[in-house]
Amino acid sequence: MAGQSIDHAFTAQALLGAADDPTYAGALSFMRRRFSKDVSGSDVTVWGIPFDASVSNRPGTRFGPQALRRASAIFDNDPQYPFHADLFETLSVVDHGDCLLDYRLPERAHMAMRAQAEALLAKTGFLLTLGGDHSITFPLLQAHAARHGKLSLVHFDAHQDTWPLASDTHGRPRVDHGSFLSAALREELIDPATSIQIGIRTHAPETGGLEILHGYEVEDMSSVEIAKRIHERTAGSNCYLTFDIDCLDVAFAPGTGTPVAGGPSSAKMLAVLHHLKDLQIVGADVVEVSPPYDHADITAVAGATIAMYVLGILAEKKAR
Repeated sequence: MAGQSIDHAFTAQALLGAADDPTYAGALSFMRRRFSKDVSGSDVTVWGIPFDASVSNRPGTRFGPQALRRASAIFDNDPQYPFHADLFETLSVVDHGDCLLDYRLPERAHMAMRAQAEALLAKTGFLLTLGGDHSITFPLLQAHAARHGKLSLVHFDAHQDTWPLASDTHGRPRVDHGSFLSAALREELIDPATSIQIGIRTHAPETGGLEILHGYEVEDMSSVEIAKRIHERTAGSNCYLTFDIDCLDVAFAPGTGTPVAGGPSSAKMLAVLHHLKDLQIVGADVVEVSPPYDHADITAVAGATIAMYVLGILAEKKAR
């Protein structure tokens, strides 16, 4: 045991390198990355937003970041498949913990998310966020657009999330997990002409001008074909990738608030992500994992793997 340590999330002396912790023990951060409130100079900061006050169906996604971190422990000290390497040999990743929110004042939550995201983006190269319901993507897009300009959205979901924006009692837009995209379009945070949605299996009144790959189309396409459509649509622009776990069929992601049958498998969507290695991704999130409705961590494992693939894409780019 000489030279080994436990609780790598706290005992790590450097940002690079794998952990020694057993998969069943030790302090849990995302993939055992060092917990730190100082993210200066890191390639990637992993950050949780435990918020579910904007859901229209079943709550529980406030527990999503915890579940995703717990599920990620299985990846902590092996070469990560399918990247043939320890991702952290060259990619420095910090787990910053969770967004600080006042649960008594949910109407102020999005403002707090945006402010904290902007502060992190000023110090780190890339922000990978663990949700939380899908409304959190709106303040994240605000923060990323402030840094990178108008973005292309690559949106994996069963829902379009373009429902009309209502107003609160003060006349401000009321953004929930089904209207965050309408809010982003209204503020011109994204370019609909270079944005695409994958896996849609419900109807909304408006498309917002985004290209849609419906669930039945995804079923008939290969992962290579889907990735090609994404590359063609985004055309080399800066992309924000948001993955609502309910993009996956209920069989592969039962632990979510608004499940929709008829979706793709986790294997197919992971293959799509692996083919997006040349996409210019500048930020990403994984949302809508709701542990109270999960079984045997099926959904959490899928979500953690999706987040790991994002890190894999970034690690491969850095290694080139």
